[in-house]
Amino acid sequence: MTHEAEPDRAGAQGVQPASPPIPPQADPRADPRTRRLRLLHPLHSLRPLRPVVLAALVLVVLIGGVVWWKWPAADGPRVVEGTVQATVFTSREVSETVGTTLNTETRMSEPAPSTRTDPPGCSVAVGPATTVVYQRGWTAFLSVVHQDSDTAAEHTVTQVVGRYATGARAGEVFGALAEGIDACTSAVRSTPGGGASRWTYRVDRATDDTLAWTATQDRGEGWACYREARLKASTVLQTAVCQAGDGRPASRALADRMAGRVK
Repeated sequence: MTHEAEPDRAGAQGVQPASPPIPPQADPRADPRTRRLRLLHPLHSLRPLRPVVLAALVLVVLIGGVVWWKWPAADGPRVVEGTVQATVFTSREVSETVGTTLNTETRMSEPAPSTRTDPPGCSVAVGPATTVVYQRGWTAFLSVVHQDSDTAAEHTVTQVVGRYATGARAGEVFGALAEGIDACTSAVRSTPGGGASRWTYRVDRATDDTLAWTATQDRGEGWACYREARLKASTVLQTAVCQAGDGRPASRALADRMAGRVK
């Protein structure tokens, strides 16, 4: 799965071959040299630990367990308010919005290269978070992808934030995104390994600062990515919820909440 385009519908997983039997190992105790070394090893001369020592060891283990239990959850490092990192939501928060547990997370601090498409004029629709949209001039960028599995994901959620020096420049980027989506109704996207998948695109809502569209994979058993984009001040943000079902409400709710964090 990549950051630049919608992930294809996960296919069936192959059956892993059975592991070869492990040959029996020789018993080291049968070797007289091993017996001699064991007798000479200082640990074998230790007497059983006294009850006081055992109690102390148990206390250390319990204290260590309490410290580990109170360690904060791995929801990501603390972020500074007003940064692009503060605009996106944690895996736990995204999971609550989508209604399923998302276990994996990957991040990119710059846009991915554009994706090969047929026709070439659909490069924006196929790769709305690539350099073909978030062109040079951004001052900060962050793309975060959450999935319920990194092998055969049934849900993929993407958050993208690009900040520019001026609101005018951000407006140009947002306008290019809207025009690119509107100009493409279907396209074939090249996939890693030489494969390809066909997608159809439909604009659901478009205003001066809001764009919503749906990308549906042909022969994907209902697999679709519901995308939202917002223009706010000097920031262009996007969300995408990909699943075999209606992810439009979750994508819209996440975009609204992200826009509320933009300063």
